[in-house]
Order: sequence, then C-alpha cells, then structure tokens
Amino acid sequence: MMKKIILLLLCTLGLLQLASAQKFVNKEVTFASSDGKIQYAGILSVPEGSKKKYPAVVIVSGSYKQDKDGMMAGHPLFKQIADDLSSRGVAVLRLDDRGTGKTTGVYETSTTGDFADDALRAIQYLKGVKGINTKKIGLLGHSEGAAASAIAASKSKDVAFIVSVAGLATSGYESLIQQNEDIVNASQLTEVDKKRSNEINGLMFKVAFKYADSDSLENKLNTTYNEWKVKDDAYFKTLNIEFDHFRFPVYSYVNYAIGPWYRYFIKYNAPKTVGSVKVPILALNGDKDLMVSGKSNLENWKKYAAAGGNHKVETHLLPGLNHLFLPCVTCTTQEYASIKASFSTEALHIIGNWIQSI
Repeated sequence: MMKKIILLLLCTLGLLQLASAQKFVNKEVTFASSDGKIQYAGILSVPEGSKKKYPAVVIVSGSYKQDKDGMMAGHPLFKQIADDLSSRGVAVLRLDDRGTGKTTGVYETSTTGDFADDALRAIQYLKGVKGINTKKIGLLGHSEGAAASAIAASKSKDVAFIVSVAGLATSGYESLIQQNEDIVNASQLTEVDKKRSNEINGLMFKVAFKYADSDSLENKLNTTYNEWKVKDDAYFKTLNIEFDHFRFPVYSYVNYAIGPWYRYFIKYNAPKTVGSVKVPILALNGDKDLMVSGKSNLENWKKYAAAGGNHKVETHLLPGLNHLFLPCVTCTTQEYASIKASFSTEALHIIGNWIQSI
C-alpha cells in the first residue's frame, strides 16, 4: 500500500510540473556587432503568456568553435539548458560562435576578451526585445565562457548576474598547468612518461607566460624544448627501456601558443577580473571534471569576488559529473560520446531556481 501511495504522489508531482511548465517559442535572430563587421546569428527562446517582464540569459560558450546548440560529442548542452530555463519563464539567447553556422567573423584570431565583447553586444540586442526585463539580463558561461562572462561583467553594468557552469575562475597560466596535470595524471601513460610530460608542459607554459607579449615567443619556446630534449634523452638512457614512446607535439604547440587567443588567455588575471565583478554569481562545477578543477575554481569564485567586496556568490560542487555536466566513469574526453545521459537535471534545477530568486 505504501508503495502505491508513493507512486501516486510521484505521478501527481510529475503532472503538476508538466502543468506548471511555461510554453515558449524559439525564434531565429540576427544582429550585427557595433562596428558592423560581424553578423551574429542564433536562437532566442522566449516564454509565452507571461503577464510580467521576464529575465533573460545569454549563453557564452567555452573553448573551441561551438554552434548555438552547444553540440559537444553529440550532446546539445546549450539547447538543453535553454529549453529548461525557458520552460521556467526565462528568455535565453544562444548564438553560433564566430565563424560557425550563420555567424560571421574569424574564431581563430579572436580572444577571450573578444568573446566578452560578443556577450555584451548580445545583451544590447536583448534590451530591444519586447517583454524582457532589461535590468535582469545575465550571462551563463560554460568553461572559458565563464571567464569571458566575468570580463564582460567587470567592464559593463549591463550584466545583471553570472552563472558559471564548469567555469574558469583561475588565472590562465595556473589553469593551463592544473588542466594538463589533471589530464596527464588521469591518462594511461606510464609513471615515467607522466613525469616527463608534466615537466615539459610546465617549462613551455612558463616560457609562454613570460614572453606572451614578445615577438620572440616562438624562438624562446623552440629553444626551451630543444634544451629540455637533450637533457631528457640523457635521462631516458639511464632507464634501460628499449623503446621511447613519449612524444611532445612541439610543432603544433608552438604554432598554437604564438596565436592571439593563447597569448591573451595565458595572461588572463582571474583575481583582478573576478574581483571587479559586483553582481550575483552562481558557480557550479562537477567533481570529476578534468578540464576545469571543480573545487579550486569554486573556491576562487568566492575568494576573488569577496576580495573585491562581492559576497553575493553561491557555489555547488556536484558529485559524479564531468566537464559537460554528464555522469561519467573514466571522465576523460574520450568517454563523452558514449555517455547516454543528458545535462544534469540537478544542475538545471539549481540554475533555474537561482535565476528566479535573484
């Protein structure tokens, strides 16, 4: 009898949730950058039937080109977030990144600072949309997108709040060190090769940071690698191992490091930026994230914001979730495509309730 009562209650709650979900419509939208050089395109999800003006969110994507749905390894993360928020009465704008879909521009020559400017331009667009509460337009940033959101909020009072999802609140140089060590230490490399990988990564990142603003960066990186290689070859000979399977992708790394995005990102100053944000912040991270360390970044959101006088920060470390907020086993990037689950419903619940409460 007790089981039947519980089942009946669950079914009733489910029906109530369905009944209370707000209808919304998806509209294709386009608008231009302030200088007219970039045409942005995406989807605006707008609640229907609301008698009062509704809050709005601009989704700010993370590293690498993404479309408006945030399709990563077969998971349309941004669409799932947008659908859930819009069913709660929140308008959501999700855009194709520069050079993706119907958005023009060149992604490869853009920086995190440029993406922050894109987010601010999107807010300006939303201010002209009927029905939106212009004083409650915030940014939801995933991964690097959270850093871009913080940059935007530090520059403009138009940002009413920030939601950080697997977001970065660590300085660029420190985050690269942490991220690569986490990935290497979770890999199938031997302990010897893990040590070698962390060593050369650390050396290269240190030089990239030091010479980020210099024309000599390429030469300094190649010199650093060549000097390390001589010492590493001598070290490997002492191990009495027949074959050396370790390879550092020096050519591709140097080409990447001398580009505008990397030069900007490695110099990103999280304490200064987050300390300049005065609006409410909600930060969620998964504790199995190998790309953005959950515990340390959540601590940084609170610590850096508080140092600037902002104590309106709420954080959540969610168990068992990877960088895409999916439940994982190995939690490596290679596992993403095989995961059948959708974006964490617990995270969606926290985000939706928080936006409605502020």
